[in-house]
Amino acid sequence: MSTRIAVFTAGGDAPGLNAVIRAVTRTAILKHGWEVYGIRDGLDGVLLDRPNGVEQLTLERVTDILPYGGTILGTVNKMDPRLYVREGGRVIVQEWAKKRLLEWVEQNSIRGIVAIGGDGTMNISYQLFEAGVPIVGVPKTIDNDLLGTDQTFGFDSAIDVATDALDRLRTTAKSLKRVMILEVMGRNAGWIALHAGIAGGAHVILIPEIPFRLEAVCQALHHRWKRGSQYALVVVAEAAHPVGGEPIYHEIGGTRRLGGVGEWLARRIHAECGYEARALVLGHLQRGGSPSAFDRILATQYGVAAVGCVAEGTFGVIVGLRGDRIQTVPMADVVGRQKLVAPDHPLVKTGRDLGISFGDEPV
Repeated sequence: MSTRIAVFTAGGDAPGLNAVIRAVTRTAILKHGWEVYGIRDGLDGVLLDRPNGVEQLTLERVTDILPYGGTILGTVNKMDPRLYVREGGRVIVQEWAKKRLLEWVEQNSIRGIVAIGGDGTMNISYQLFEAGVPIVGVPKTIDNDLLGTDQTFGFDSAIDVATDALDRLRTTAKSLKRVMILEVMGRNAGWIALHAGIAGGAHVILIPEIPFRLEAVCQALHHRWKRGSQYALVVVAEAAHPVGGEPIYHEIGGTRRLGGVGEWLARRIHAECGYEARALVLGHLQRGGSPSAFDRILATQYGVAAVGCVAEGTFGVIVGLRGDRIQTVPMADVVGRQKLVAPDHPLVKTGRDLGISFGDEPV
């Protein structure tokens, strides 16, 4: 019997998922002569015994998927109570689900599973590893907030989308002498806002790690208007909040979701700063479409490295970028922690030196 491995994608979609699937499949088949199986919709294809929940991945199946967004295996980002429960803010895998997956691995002689996902997926994967499942993690999130790697794939593509949006908003802002606000994703981390704000020439960048004061934002805008630059671009991460305040949530289908700070900020700027302001929520545009060249390369490297871990029998780790090398990090060192923007991060300092306001002090 040929050696078999499996791969699945979970959590929110991100450009580059298909690139990892392709790399895993091609490396396993061409280098090792293994069979590759894709589990559909996270682990639901196996755990919920769905029809066609597992498919064999061939070279033909992954042909031409490198530039495509999304994932050919499907994904899930909702917690099924049959499989998972939440305890103390952490998602816990049900014991029967652990046993079911382990049985499937043993019955099908699966040498290892490649799990592609973000912090939630790595948390679940670590619990499965502790239960005996041979699993390797590949870090994915546009937020770039996963520890253990300098950069997650999907992040570079999201920055490109946000930067292009700022370039387009600039023309409207200048033409109508407005403050144009771009709200970007960033559940707890401001990496997208920070990088896109620098790349797109924003004048104000607001991130969760640096609570802002509206008066400081107004002072930055007043400063621009006094210099004769009667427009401004503001980038705000969805979880950014004022000093002493909380992030803004809205409810969709009974679920609380981050979002709305852009519109809130536009109203406050108009009322308290005196400038006409409009907000654009970039939303899921940051997740969709073709991955950037950088993300294609990074995702491909991750996929190849993950197969290498399976070949070596190295499990319970994630592959990550360190400088210009792909290395492994124990899942135990990653789970339950996030990589946030330090207030003294070099890119924050770069922004301040350029005269960009972070809303915490006068420019």
